[in-house]
Amino acid sequence: MSDAATPRAPAEVAIVVPTFNEVGNVARLADALRSALGELAYEVVFVDDDSTDGTRDAVAAIARADPRFRLLHRIGRRGLSTAVIEGMLSTTAPIVAVIDADLQHDERLLPDMVALLRAGEADVAVGSRYMAGGGVGTWDARRQRVSGLATRLARLITAADLSDPMSGFFAITRPALDGAVRDLSGQGYKILLDLLASSPTRLRIRELPYSFRNREAGESKLDTLIVWEYLLLLIDKLIGHIVPARFVSFMFIGGVGVFVHMGVLASLNALGTRFLVAQSVATGVAMVFNFFVNNQLTYRDRRLRGTWPVLRGLVTFMLVCAFGAVANVGIAEYLFADYAYGWFSAGLAGILVGAVWNYAASSVFTWRSR
Repeated sequence: MSDAATPRAPAEVAIVVPTFNEVGNVARLADALRSALGELAYEVVFVDDDSTDGTRDAVAAIARADPRFRLLHRIGRRGLSTAVIEGMLSTTAPIVAVIDADLQHDERLLPDMVALLRAGEADVAVGSRYMAGGGVGTWDARRQRVSGLATRLARLITAADLSDPMSGFFAITRPALDGAVRDLSGQGYKILLDLLASSPTRLRIRELPYSFRNREAGESKLDTLIVWEYLLLLIDKLIGHIVPARFVSFMFIGGVGVFVHMGVLASLNALGTRFLVAQSVATGVAMVFNFFVNNQLTYRDRRLRGTWPVLRGLVTFMLVCAFGAVANVGIAEYLFADYAYGWFSAGLAGILVGAVWNYAASSVFTWRSR
């Protein structure tokens, strides 16, 4: 019987690895983890967001050969933070670590992280790129500036004293995880920051330096929309207990849509178009704009893809907004005529009712969870 097939003690540490289209990296990462973790009792949980490049097959092959590795396949859900959360909750190991699949984190640091937590010296051990001995590799000046700004903004939602709150490479004890998990936002990709900001008590943190490596296979999942997701995380932790961050995003995009509407209306008016026609066209253009921007930003984790799903989503969104417009006008008229509200107050109330309806109904009918 091979060593990998020999019955083993329960895992002392679980390594959660979120993946999406990382077929060129998973086997190499598995080998690197075996080498780094040695005789430690561990399990590795690959959480895959329905990759299309064969990543799941590659992980399945690894898991069949070595029971310390397993696959959690997610369908209809996207997002690094939520993938990590599901991976963490799928294991009973007393220590849970998180590492990216792209081989840019230094897996050789994991035994030191585990040793710190086992010894009770910390609740969280973090791999830091910014303390003495660490580094960001070949990042250009722009990426370093963006990372630095994001690190400073992190102070808005956590008082944790650490050099790299944006790190995606860390280990946490089960009690610390259990204390924070119910209040996690799941927004964006900075799960460590989410954990620190969600903990009801101040966690003890130890940082260990490492140098960020260059990606050798696959493509980076970072894009400009990551910035938006990070802002939503900050909003959620700051005011999410009052107003959902997704609603703030929906309202912001709706506000931009007002400018789109007025821009189209002004252009058509300048061309001599009848007002009723111009207003109708401007309304339709604003609805289409709001739908596609919300599909990219507000509901990125539920994003509609493919011709028919997008067309169906657009139709349901426009129907929802049309009903919202009727509710807007009806409520405003009712308050203005029957309760003698001023035009401003009545109009504002109508807008608020319409916006809440549009958000709630489109979440159910257009971007419903699958």
